[in-house]
Amino acid sequence: MAQRTGGTALTLAFAFTVMADPVSSVAYAIEAALRGLHGNLSSLLPAMAAVIAIIAVISATYHYLIGRFPTGGGGPEGVAHAFGEGWAFIPLGALLIDFTLTVAVSCAAGASALIAYLPALESWRTPLGLGLVVLVAGTVLLGQVGRVVFATATVAFIALSIGVIASGVVGTSAHAADPGHTSVGQTPLLVGAGLGPVLLAIPLGMALATGVEAPSNAIAQVPQLHDRGRRRLGRLTLWSMVGIVGTLTIAFTALTVYLGTGLPPADSTLIAEVARQATGGGPLFVAFQASSALLLLSAAASSYLAGSGVLKALATIGENGPGLVPPRFGRINRFLIPEWGVGLVLVAAAILVAASGREQNLVGFYAVAVFASFLAATIACARLSYREGRRVTLLLNVVAAVLVAMILVINATRLDGMIALAASAAVAAYLWRTWVRRGRPRGVATAGAV
Repeated sequence: MAQRTGGTALTLAFAFTVMADPVSSVAYAIEAALRGLHGNLSSLLPAMAAVIAIIAVISATYHYLIGRFPTGGGGPEGVAHAFGEGWAFIPLGALLIDFTLTVAVSCAAGASALIAYLPALESWRTPLGLGLVVLVAGTVLLGQVGRVVFATATVAFIALSIGVIASGVVGTSAHAADPGHTSVGQTPLLVGAGLGPVLLAIPLGMALATGVEAPSNAIAQVPQLHDRGRRRLGRLTLWSMVGIVGTLTIAFTALTVYLGTGLPPADSTLIAEVARQATGGGPLFVAFQASSALLLLSAAASSYLAGSGVLKALATIGENGPGLVPPRFGRINRFLIPEWGVGLVLVAAAILVAASGREQNLVGFYAVAVFASFLAATIACARLSYREGRRVTLLLNVVAAVLVAMILVINATRLDGMIALAASAAVAAYLWRTWVRRGRPRGVATAGAV
């Protein structure tokens, strides 16, 4: 019984920790899509439904990766086995950019969550965002914020989200039953949707997809399990994440449309306005905003650890001589944290926050970087599936690769999308050239197992 209880606790702690990043993206991804639609609520639900469907198809690729590489590594491991280790730098470069953007977006969104409750802080938005970037980095450097903290923040947000959604449903139902009630401000869920606007909004809503690769990488953190146990844990986490994020996204989107909640004012966010309308701005709203901020900061802390972990792995690649980044990135402090890696991510994220001010200005970059990693992973998995004669898996991987490629093409038509792709390519090219100069040392594929 004790062993079963311990296994359940491990499963829950791992699952809800890994979910922190994708679940937190619910706080800004819906608004990003609505901004892409220029406030057109009629196309919002189809756009977000398409986003969830695409995420589910991409997740099938990572389901395969978890089964194929149960010791972790995810996309980089798959690409290395399909095409050779030199190609693994494509997803690694994209992931490093993605981790940095996650810190910047999460801290900026955390500031927005606080400002939505205390609008007087609007004039302090950028200093507040920068302060959160530094605060989270300082907390991380003092020791790994345990899985319990991340898991608790995720569970609290999910529970309070259910409360907000339920309040909105009950409230609108009560109003609809009132004979004197008029439906001013309420919008039909699917009337008037246009295919063109939906296609343009999907890439921005794809900020929701960040973190899909996390279970395939993070299963390396549970070496106490055998391969079979890690496969089960990774896949359970992956599909639970898709289910929870998908359900929350569709529910909040439907409530947004039904309530007629348009683009928020400068001192608020879309999800805060929906929660305010649904709850009447009472204690539940306050608790929801607090949990949103905490979850966003947990996602930032997780990305600090992941980004510095990848840099540490790159610094220690090869048995002899220097790694692919300066040796200082391989050092750890007395709390076992790679402090130079955290410092580099801090500086880069702070520059992004200082330049952008708010998270919605960064989402256009954020929704792109991770898709370069997705494309490499889906193509690699298609090749591996073909070699192994897995026809169904091959079909799913090909469909996923086509969808990801289409989204990247759409993103490439925007300046911020082009910049994000160029940054990912530049990091990958730098690492590849250094790897060649170092004599092509082995171990690149496992650098993503963090």
